[in-house]
Amino acid sequence: MDTTNNNTAAAMPQLFDLTGHVALVTGGNGGLGIGMARGLASAGASVAIWGRNAERNRAASEALKANGADVADFACDVTDPEQVSGAMELTIARFGRLDSCFANAGGSGVRKPFTQLSPGDWQSTLDLNVNSVVYTFQAASRQFIEQGSGGSLVVTSSVAALLGVPGGGYSATKAAVSGLVRSLAVELAPVGIRANSILPGFIATEMSLNTPKAFQDACLRRTPSGKLGTVDDMAGAAVFLAGPASRYMTGHSLVIDGGQSIFPM
Repeated sequence: MDTTNNNTAAAMPQLFDLTGHVALVTGGNGGLGIGMARGLASAGASVAIWGRNAERNRAASEALKANGADVADFACDVTDPEQVSGAMELTIARFGRLDSCFANAGGSGVRKPFTQLSPGDWQSTLDLNVNSVVYTFQAASRQFIEQGSGGSLVVTSSVAALLGVPGGGYSATKAAVSGLVRSLAVELAPVGIRANSILPGFIATEMSLNTPKAFQDACLRRTPSGKLGTVDDMAGAAVFLAGPASRYMTGHSLVIDGGQSIFPM
């Protein structure tokens, strides 16, 4: 009797079971981050939420706890490497280990025509979307190496990394972090660390809905389904990239955009 199919079917739920897994989500108190955090928690992971706003952190944490999740929140500005180190120490003190790190915190940065960006404008966007990821991934990678367990690094990039989006350095910073994970995928593979990026399209969040209506309408026209994404569309990707289902996947850019980046209209 051939039991191959039965064995495969039996193993499938385990590929998406994160029981005993500890995940960190920066910017996890809202937007795309809360969608990831909900997905990770629903798969059984313990979740650490980092964010600058302690009140929003607490509200997100309490909402997840109400559904039975093991969650803790820590105030942290990820553009400050000292705060990142301190928050990592507190996270490990609370959970004892770390298995995946989602560097999701970021933003649109300064919105100005390119020729009007001051050095300070440019630097603040770099700090927000690139340096914050570097500091977070350094802290997580050091922890993974100390544990000797390997781990998963995931950054929230954007389809703006693939498209030409005017208005400052946003596209450049999102392309930069996608490039960063390819470098880290090669460098850190020998110690069992994987690195991947998620490239969301237009997903309805407080930040995305604060863009000009003309821009939103253009995004909607370019989405074949005719629908905007929701933060819960991030949940499955987070669970997949955190755990064993993606164990042989590294250096990859996973696009979640309803087809926006391939639709020419």
